[in-house]
Amino acid sequence: MPDSQAAYRPVFLSLGSNIGRRRANCLAALNMLAGVDGINILDTSPFYLTEPVDYTEQDWFVNGAVKIGAGIGPFELLAVTQEIQEACGRRKTAIRFGPRALDIDIIFFGDEIISGPGLTIPHPRMHKRRFVLQPICDIDPTVVHPLLGQTVRELLSKLDPGTQRMVPC
Repeated sequence: MPDSQAAYRPVFLSLGSNIGRRRANCLAALNMLAGVDGINILDTSPFYLTEPVDYTEQDWFVNGAVKIGAGIGPFELLAVTQEIQEACGRRKTAIRFGPRALDIDIIFFGDEIISGPGLTIPHPRMHKRRFVLQPICDIDPTVVHPLLGQTVRELLSKLDPGTQRMVPC
């Protein structure tokens, strides 16, 4: 573990749930993240009720984002997020992008670019997802996508405004 906050990297996570007590699932995840050594919660977005994308035959999601200071590495953080998802009732299903009690995605890990077993950062579909971009914009619209060279605000402005409906909740 690092001895100082200077060693902590800014990381953005996306949270989502569309099974059970959706908002409570996301809040439970935030509480669990806050209890992990090497993770400091720096800021959170409002939560939104969001239309499902890709697999649309399911309930709407509650989505939000969190900015953390990470004193752990990206693969260690992935293991933490997977443990939290399981603790909140996430189960493997055959339906890709299907219903889930909790989904935590690592969107940005500082300005790192990572492509490894089970982990790609920046998240490969984040620039197409209003439910990811809007909550991150609520925290910091000036965050730059390290591969695309555009801010999350610029990426959000490129989405068709008539798609991927969202409402604050």
